[in-house]
This record gives sequence, C-alpha cells and structure tokens, in this order.
Amino acid sequence: MTEFAWLPDPKLDAAANATAFMHALGASDFSDMVHCADYEPERFHSKLFEFIDYRFYRPYTRILDESRGIAWARWCPGATTNVVLNAVDRWRGTPTYDKAAIVWEGESGTRRSLTYRDLDREICRLSGGLRALGLAKGDVVAIYMPNLPEAAIAMLAVAKIGGVVMPLFSGFGAEAIATRLETSGARALITVDGSSRRGKLVDSKAVVDDAVSRSRPIEHVVVLRHSGNDIDWNRARDHWWDEVCRGQPGEAPTEEMDPEAPFLLVFTSGTTDKPKGVVHTHIGFPVKSVIDLWLVLDCKPEDRVMWISDMGWVVGPLLIYGVTVIGATLVLVEGAPNYPDPDRMWRLAAENGVTYLGVAPTTIRTFMAQDSKPLETHDLSSLRLMISSGEAWTEAAWWWLFDKVGRSRLPILNLSGGTEMVGIIGSTVKLPLKPCALNCAVPGTGADVVNEDGTTAPAGSVGELVQRRPSIGLTRGLWQDSERYLKTYWSTWPDIWHHGDFVSRDKDGQWYVHGRSDDTMKIAGKRTGPAEIESQLLATGRLSEAAAVGIPDPIKGSAIVIVCVPKPGIATSEELRNELSEAVARSLGAPFRPKQVIFISDLPKTRNMKIMRRVIRAVCSGDNPGDLSSLVNPEAVEELRQRCRERR
Repeated sequence: MTEFAWLPDPKLDAAANATAFMHALGASDFSDMVHCADYEPERFHSKLFEFIDYRFYRPYTRILDESRGIAWARWCPGATTNVVLNAVDRWRGTPTYDKAAIVWEGESGTRRSLTYRDLDREICRLSGGLRALGLAKGDVVAIYMPNLPEAAIAMLAVAKIGGVVMPLFSGFGAEAIATRLETSGARALITVDGSSRRGKLVDSKAVVDDAVSRSRPIEHVVVLRHSGNDIDWNRARDHWWDEVCRGQPGEAPTEEMDPEAPFLLVFTSGTTDKPKGVVHTHIGFPVKSVIDLWLVLDCKPEDRVMWISDMGWVVGPLLIYGVTVIGATLVLVEGAPNYPDPDRMWRLAAENGVTYLGVAPTTIRTFMAQDSKPLETHDLSSLRLMISSGEAWTEAAWWWLFDKVGRSRLPILNLSGGTEMVGIIGSTVKLPLKPCALNCAVPGTGADVVNEDGTTAPAGSVGELVQRRPSIGLTRGLWQDSERYLKTYWSTWPDIWHHGDFVSRDKDGQWYVHGRSDDTMKIAGKRTGPAEIESQLLATGRLSEAAAVGIPDPIKGSAIVIVCVPKPGIATSEELRNELSEAVARSLGAPFRPKQVIFISDLPKTRNMKIMRRVIRAVCSGDNPGDLSSLVNPEAVEELRQRCRERR
C-alpha cells in the first residue's frame, strides 16, 4: 500500500477556509460537508451564499429546481445577480478596493499593477464604450488576447453589460476562430494588434481579419495597441480600444441578470466532431469557482495567485472570475513559464511573493528535463500551497515538485474535472495525501467511480468518473445543441453525468486519475492508464516527455505505441528503443512491451501544456485526429505522421 506523503498540519487545518465553513454549516468533518452538499443542496448553498456574502439584486425564491430533470437543473430561480457585482462592485468601500487585483509581467519584462479600484474604473470605461457601440445584454463578444490586464478587463466588462464572454485561445489560427464565430453568432471581437510568444511576433489582428473573412460578419473589432506592429484597418468595423474608452466615465451600471443567464461560452475540442460550446451562468461558474478555489483548494483573500494558463482554456476564466470573487491578487503572466529565461516561473514566484502556485504536470516535466534547481536559484519561501490540474501526474514529476519546490512540506492540491464544471474531485488541506492522488470529492458533484453497468466500483478498481448530482457550476448544456449535450454526457446511464475520465479510489479514500477513457488501454485483458506506462519510461532518465497510446492489434486487441522526446544530448537509436521497451516490460510484464517506440522533437500539446493523446493515437493508427485547433504546436502532428510512415 502506498504511504501518505503529506499529513495535515494542525495550524493549516485550523486556519482552512473549509474548517470555518464546516463550523457554520454544522458539519462534523469534511465528508459530512460533502454529504450535505450532495444530498441537502438547499441547506449547503444557502449557507455558502451567506458565508461568502454572494450578492443578489433580487433574492431567490428557492435554491434548486430540478423539475425539468437532473440534466437541466436550474439554480436560484426568481433572483437577479451578475458575476461582476460579486467580483468587483462588492469591493467598493472596503480595504480590498485599494489592494492589488492584478500584478502583471509581459514577456519583454514590462510590469504593471492594477488595484481593484483601477480594475473597476477600466471595466466601467470599456463597458460604457461597448454600450456606445450598441452591444447589450445577450450579445456574444469574442476575446482573442494574450495574458494582459486588458484581457481580464474585457472579460469582466462584457459580463458587466450582460453580454456573453467567449474567450479564444491566443494561439488559434484563423480557421479555428472562424468556426467559433460562426457557431456562436458573435457580434463583436476584442483583440490586440500583435503580441510576442517566445520572442516571435504574433500578428493577432491579421489572424482576426482572416478569420472574420471566413465567417459570418462581425459588426465590431476592438483592437488594443500592444506591440505597435503595422496592421490593416477596416474603418467601418475596427475601433482602437483607447478610442472606444475615451470620454467614458469611471462608473457604469452593472446589468441585472437572471442567475441562469449565460455569461461565459468556452469551447472545448471535439474528438472528431466540431468543438463543443460549454455554457456557464452568472450563478454557476463564479459560485463553483469559489467552491473549488476557496472551499476545497483553500485560496484566501490574502493569497497572491500565479497559474500560467491561456485565457482560452477554463483555468483562465477560473482565475479571472474566481480570484476576484475571493478578493485575492492575481499574478498574471504573458508568455511561457520558461522563456525568456529558463527559470522564469520560479523567478516570478520569488519576485512577486507568490503564495499560491498553480502548475500543470507537463510543465513540471519540462523543468525536470532542463535540470532546473528552483530552491538553489530563487527564494520560494513565500509559497503556501501548490495547485495542479490538467492531466494525471507521473510519480517522478510529483515527487520532484514536492521535494524540489515544496521542500517536502507543502501539499500538492490536485483538481480534476473539465471545462464543463471545473472540478469534480480535488484535494483539501484537511486530509492526508498520497503521491499523485486527490483526497476528496468536490462538494455538490456526487462524484463516484462506476463500473460499466453504472454501479459503484469497489476500492482499487478502475472505473469511469461520474457525477450523480448536478453541481451548481455544471454547464447548462452545449451552445444551441441540446441533443449533443444529452447524447455526450447523459446517455450512458440514467441521470448520471458521464465525464469520460478513468479513475480509481483506494481503501483510504484517495482518488487517482488514469487519463481519458479513450486514452486508456486494455492490454492482455488488463485496463491500464497511460500514466502507469509513462512513469516507467521517464524513470529511465533518458526522456524529456513520453506518451503511451493503444492502437488496434489483431492478436492482443490493443498494442502499446510509445511516442517520446529524448533528453538533450541523448541520441536516438535502436538500442534506446530496446532499452525503453525493456523498462516497460520489466516493470509491468511482457504483454505490455511496446509494439513501437517513435522518437519526435515535441509532443502535440495545448497551450496549457496538456498532451493530446487522442491526436497521437489517431495519427499512429492512421485515423482522422479530429479537431486540432487547440494545439499550440500543430507542426508536431505532421512530424509524427512522417515518423509513423518511416516506421511502417
């Protein structure tokens, strides 16, 4: 049995947000609080609204309405509210109003800081400008920007006027943007003239112009002056940001919205179909952000939060809306965690006194590969907690972060879920932790591990991650596609949300993520997640990264293919292939010996460093890889195709 790597610190436990809320709720322990959220949602959420002072213009008549069925649950009927009322307006006249809301560093080293007062003023000015353009309640506004303070301002300003924010991955090409503009019916788009990514100019305005030419007409394109590059200009459609805001007052009304009104539309990649438009509401996403960040992951108003992620993925909105509702400070970073200096993330954490650090496992493996020594080069004593999400950990990467950054005393609080609801399972400082594990269900999700028949799987068994309850932050469907929503998530078992991740839960209540269901392999009758295989490969010390996928095999049913990136200075050879194959077979057994080992210079990834195994599997199988718009490095797909052809 794996031993616990971290045990709750009594002082940390006593000061935890969950401890204070449990006392107010009358819960005996964390498990009792989760049970209350799942089975007494009225009591749990009414106490939560009171405790965090979540504000409404008009009060609700009840908490939860499931009269249309669990897939279409509605929250707080009768009320009116707005996410901006709770993220910004509420801080007026309080000490929070004059504390830092955003501390920013650009890739060039330029720095800026905005207080909540500054943020409020700029949100009001932009919202006034958007209203003057004719934009109003219900209009979809796309935002195609890198991590700038203005991206946060835009996301909050659109919500303030009652519009629907559609953040776009800042690495998207024109076709991907055009698809989303067409699907969403967006009336306007906010962007920059250009931005820098690893020292190269990204001509964002040119990409937007190309995208708009391919899609339904966009009425307005608002452009922020950032890089100063030459751009084409459409006088009938384009507007400079500063001109839109010019003359607008620093105060503006916040639109009263039905709590179930959409305010956030985030697209997530489809496997073979078009991207799915996930819909979040004024009551759902911000309250669920508080449950995940504040109640489970213990983010406090005094924290300085840094989690380098693009605004186009769900972590970006989670930070913009969650951190501000909590009243904490966001350390916002333009560009990559290891450019222009290889230890940039650690330097930024040290210089900005970061207390709450978010990472992706793949990012940590990148630092491992470059032999980073964070504690030897930077003072990270300000760190209080480390947070992770994105994909399953390998043991080597988890222990590296725990030892080399956390000094074997800071917990790694993992969160796992998706764009559709953020967290389903997570980690709390109130319970012990094992390596790579999560130690709790997120309250209100009804999280469970089920067998193929939908019954709860026994401890230690790998099964499907599901939600048995409609959490307050669960998507309210897919944008204009109710049939696809029900078919994708609710059709496997009656009244159970099928998430698509394989997980297990041991006898100590620790949860483990084994990857996407379609990433998991069944070899010689045993179901295995890629992390189990990849950890053995990385343990050889010869690789920077590895992805294990299963492809059809006429004898085994499924055979393992390894796609990997050797460490700098490690030459590719048949000897290395044999060494890697032997490492897997020796550890997991002869049936798991890889059928192929393919070397490549980079694995296909999203901007938030998530390895796209479904794309790797499709290419290795000779199938259509589906939607590639979320990839930060699409050239890696073509390289993989070429390597596969060479190995056939």
